[in-house]
Formats: sequence, C-alpha cells, structure tokens
Amino acid sequence: MLAEIITIGDELLIGQVIDTNSAWMAEQLNVIGIKVHQITSISDDQQHILTTLKEASERAQLILITGGLGPTKDDITKQTLCKYFDTSLVFSETAYANVEKLFSARGVAVTELNRLQAMVPANCRVVANPNGTAPCMWFEKNGCIYISMPGVPFEMKAIMEQEIIPQLLTKLNRVIIHRTLLTEGVGESHLASLIEPWEESLPSFVKLAYLPQPGMVRLRLTAYGTDRKVLQNAIDKAEKELYPYAGNFIFGFDNDTMESVVGQLLRSKGMTLSTAESCTGGNIAQLITSIAGSSDYFKGSIVAYSNEIKEQFLGVPHKVIAENGAVSEQTVIAMAEGIRTRFLTDFAISVSGIAGPGGGTAEKPVGTTWIAIATPTETIARKFLLGDHRGRNIRKASMAALNMLRGKLAE
Repeated sequence: MLAEIITIGDELLIGQVIDTNSAWMAEQLNVIGIKVHQITSISDDQQHILTTLKEASERAQLILITGGLGPTKDDITKQTLCKYFDTSLVFSETAYANVEKLFSARGVAVTELNRLQAMVPANCRVVANPNGTAPCMWFEKNGCIYISMPGVPFEMKAIMEQEIIPQLLTKLNRVIIHRTLLTEGVGESHLASLIEPWEESLPSFVKLAYLPQPGMVRLRLTAYGTDRKVLQNAIDKAEKELYPYAGNFIFGFDNDTMESVVGQLLRSKGMTLSTAESCTGGNIAQLITSIAGSSDYFKGSIVAYSNEIKEQFLGVPHKVIAENGAVSEQTVIAMAEGIRTRFLTDFAISVSGIAGPGGGTAEKPVGTTWIAIATPTETIARKFLLGDHRGRNIRKASMAALNMLRGKLAE
C-alpha cells in the first residue's frame, strides 16, 4: 500500500508554522509497512485542495489529510470534502457527543460555533478524537482510503495511535510487533559498529531502525508477519542476543525515560537524591521532578551558577576554584559532597561545564563538562566533551549525569 500525506494551511506555506505532522505520520506508516510516496503542503483554497486530492488518488491507496477542521469560517476542508465526495454536511450525533464530553470536562457550555464541529460529510465515518472537538473523518472511494484529521499535532497523534493505525493494520491483515531499546553513553556510528554482527544476523522479517537524539540512541526492532507468536519469539531472541554487544549502554525499553528508570531504582532501594547544577541550570532537577511521586526520593537542588554560590551554599573551598577553575574534577567533587552533606541525601549529582556558545578556551573548549556522583561510600567524577551547541550540551550533560547515577545504583 502506498500513502500520500497532504497538509492544508496557508500558515505552512509562509513559514509561520513548521510542518512536523508529516514527518511523524511518515515514520508511523513506515513502521507498519506502508510506504509514503509523496508529501504535499497546500493552501486553504478549495480548488487547490480538490486538485491535490484527485492527483493523490492516482498515485496512492491511502491519503492522510491534516488541517482546516476548526470551527471558524476560514476552515473550509469539510465543505471541500463534501464537493469532492459529492455529498453534503449532516449533523453527527457521534461527533457531537465527543464535543459535549470535552466541554463538560472543562466545565463550560457548548457554543453554537463549537456545535458546528459536529457537522460532517454524510458519507464519511467519524473516528474518535480524544483530545479535541474537530472530528476525524474516514472516506473510501474507488479503492482509495481518505482520512481527514485536525492539524493540531497532539490531537492528530492521538487519533493515529489509538484509532487509525490499529484500523489500518486490520485492513492489511498483518501483525507487527515493536521493541525499542534505549541506549546512552554511545554515539550512533560507534553503536552501529559495535552491533554490526548482531544486526546482520537478524531474520529478514525483523527490521532495525536507529533513532538518535541528544543524549541517547533508540534502537527500534520491528517484526512483520502473520503469526504473532513467531514474531514475539524473534523479537525476544534478538533482544537477548544484543546484550553481549551493547548491554552496558542499554538503560530501558519502549516508553521508559532515563529519569523514570533512575527514580524506580532510588525508590526500590529506599534511597534519596539531591543535585547541585551549574551549566545545566536546573534541568536535571526538572527531569527528576517530571516523574510523579519523585518527592519520595528527591529532596531538592541548588542551581549554583556563580562561583560565589558554589562557595557559600555548597561549601566549595575558594582555593579549589581558584586553583582548578569552576569546570574541573576538584570543583564538581566538592559540589556533590557539599549538596549531599547539606541536604542529607544518600546520593548527589553535580555538574559544571561550558555550555556555550562562548566561554571556551584552548584548555577547556565549549562543551567541556565535569559530572560527579557522591554516594554513601565514594565520590566519582568524569569529564565529557559534548560539542558546541548550548541546548544539546545541557540535554547531553543531564542524561549523562543521570546515567552515571543509574550505574552506581545498579551496582
């Protein structure tokens, strides 16, 4: 099955909004074995939409459309779909029930403008939108499936994951099983080199995708076929055989995050944590506290951005900074031990570095970062050279710090 993605909106064509929907949808379709033949962004113009739909139907069997489904008068997609499918708008009790449910949850009444969201083309099938009032509409014509969805990313993604993908899989009569292994501490190219023999031994029906992002690389295994048991056994076997090659770098699976894994370890051991952050500016604490229940194990943090704060509130000796600099092994060790002592925690993380884009020297270039972990029995420190992009450096340093703590907790 070939697919085509059409995104509608003048805001896309003038650069006001970046089209992230298409990339995400293409990735999801690829996972289930549907190839995207073309992606097109078009204006809020009826004739433009009609022409594009006709041309797409000549190239693909699945057409995904996003955008133009709001309650305002400039959202013309539904009227245009009526013209394309030679029908008219009718009131959908299913769509209206969803509108009422969402407004009731917010404690507000449905307006007449929002009631219009329940008007849909008579020959479409309404698909549930769990996060919004704009309905998703499924059409079939001359062997081609057309699916029109709202352009709001979090609404579209929920519809795709919860409704569209499962329904497409049923039509494809195909079983697909995924397993994602999460790695940290190794770059994509080095990881690929390490696991090359394992990758080459995978069965033909098991595919591997590398999904890198700052601070981690996800390895997604996907098995295609008709026998779920055979596919599951193949995925389990592939995962087990990966460990001799990359087990030291694997920290979780599927929807795990580094902060959730670390939190689970702290909770299971009844241990507590504090952080002292300089270049990461509180990002590590933010990641930790993004996990519900983190108050069970996280006591707090000091963002010690200046040397004065490092000295006054963390107890770093002035001499240590004067002789070694704020970005040094000696300083981060003193920071970690200082916060651990003051906050009375079992473990502590400290970070000090040059996030960039300025501030680097020949001896300590931008990206130079020292991280320390203080434990009940020792304090360890490690130097990282992360690069010259400030945002990525903060993310990488945060992930590296949490991974160092994970390693100590797993001992």
